Amino acid sequence: MGDDLLNHRLIGERYFFPQPGDLADPFWIDCGDARLACSYHEIEPRAKTLIHFHGNGEIVDDYLGPFVEQILDCGCNCLLVEYRGYGRSTGRTQLGRMLEDVGSTVESLGRDPRSLIFFGRSVGSLFALEAARLYPQAAGLILESGIADVLERLLLRVEPAELGLSSQEFSSLIRRRFDHRQVLADFAGALLVMHARHDGLVEVEHGEQLYAWGHEPKALKIFPLGDHNSILFANFDEYFAQIARFVAVI
Repeated sequence: MGDDLLNHRLIGERYFFPQPGDLADPFWIDCGDARLACSYHEIEPRAKTLIHFHGNGEIVDDYLGPFVEQILDCGCNCLLVEYRGYGRSTGRTQLGRMLEDVGSTVESLGRDPRSLIFFGRSVGSLFALEAARLYPQAAGLILESGIADVLERLLLRVEPAELGLSSQEFSSLIRRRFDHRQVLADFAGALLVMHARHDGLVEVEHGEQLYAWGHEPKALKIFPLGDHNSILFANFDEYFAQIARFVAVI
């Protein structure tokens, strides 16, 4: 069971909302039965590299331009990660395999994990936290509009009985596979959590819980403006100021 159950067709179809893209000259990453059409931007090979996992219903193309420019201005290289089934990537949206892709994605850069910063927005927080689990020695972890309780989010889309499981079996499996509390306890790097106070999709309590589970050095920024999908542009200057301050001290 485990990741095989996470690859169930119903989870893939109901939980993910892949969009097509036309990214020019992708940074291709091979992940066994899929190729991920990512985008890599470098200012200096020895600089820290931020690995960004975007939200649901988004694609790498959405982050080209101002987002990448701001990250480069912070003195970081930037890898925008695409998921299987999204953008120009091949493969199907299967949660278990998408989690498995995280290791290949990080290893594709050939960098010391201590020079890496993982950044996950919304559903991308699942993959950023998976990266943190695999590479707890990384320099930093940024969670924006992140998900603390994965079980809660999955139950909005699928019933355990549809997967051939009891509610207790499904709960046990998901909580064991997504033990974000333990991941954050084991993570050696710095933590930045950002969330919109009026996020109506992933409530602010998720961000507050993720922050509480982390250990110092850590920072929490709750933005009074914007919601789940407007947090960045409603708080553009302060959003990137938070990231710049975070990067400068790790």
